[in-house]
Amino acid sequence: MLTRSVKPLHGAALLALSALLFSFMGGAIREVSVSVNNESVVFFRNLVGVLFFLPLILLKGVQPLKTGRLKSHLWRTTYGLAAMYCFFYAIAHLPLTDAMLFTYSAPVFTPIIAWWWLKEPLTKRMLLTSGIGLVGVLLVAKPSAALLDSHTLIGLTASILAAFAFVSIREMSDTEPAFRIVFYFSLFSALISAIPLAWAWQPLSQHDLGLLLMIGLLATASQIIMSRAYALAPPGLIGPFAYLAIVFAGVIAWWRWDESPDLTSWFGAALIFSASLLSIARRVRG
Repeated sequence: MLTRSVKPLHGAALLALSALLFSFMGGAIREVSVSVNNESVVFFRNLVGVLFFLPLILLKGVQPLKTGRLKSHLWRTTYGLAAMYCFFYAIAHLPLTDAMLFTYSAPVFTPIIAWWWLKEPLTKRMLLTSGIGLVGVLLVAKPSAALLDSHTLIGLTASILAAFAFVSIREMSDTEPAFRIVFYFSLFSALISAIPLAWAWQPLSQHDLGLLLMIGLLATASQIIMSRAYALAPPGLIGPFAYLAIVFAGVIAWWRWDESPDLTSWFGAALIFSASLLSIARRVRG
């Protein structure tokens, strides 16, 4: 039996690293979505996640993967896989920063969900830092007119579902280590996402397969790191660090697609960093 740790500095650092990897993944998804459909992207992302664990199984057997929380893993898969379909669709049909805005606005909802679900403390400070972070996200992303079309609802749904997935990770963290949470999520998601391929399968080039492999590896590594981060600290406490993904995505968009950040973006980035630091300052002093 594990105990729920509260190590905000470690959790925040890991969540920032996870956000960086997710941003690289978002860029790769935008690239591959030009020629590969959403169903294939989701399936291969999860298939690679399962293959990622083969060396562990070969070395240590299935003993480390045994669990008594199968129902919790299924709920986590339900939230996470639904969010993934919505998120990947948003990346393919919206500008990268707009899509990342939706997914990484999930920390706005996590404190309330964690309070309702896990009875985690919900303080005015948490609500304030989440609000500051969201303002920063809006300034960096500068949502385009694309946010006003029908794709908006799918992006917003991805955000809410992702928040439920984050809190479900926290709920399992007292008995389930990060690698086990990610393994069952990848396994169940691969099995479920294989079903749509019966009518959505398409031939893939070597270039497409290379990008899909990269997406799967980045996603799995970031999932493991994120799961560990939320096991170390409550989502409402370190959640604003996920906003850093918007900054990272902005840099990637500038490097790959020549989208240059302006003064407003820099100010938004400052707010994001401020919210991240304020979210852990009180707990560290205590």
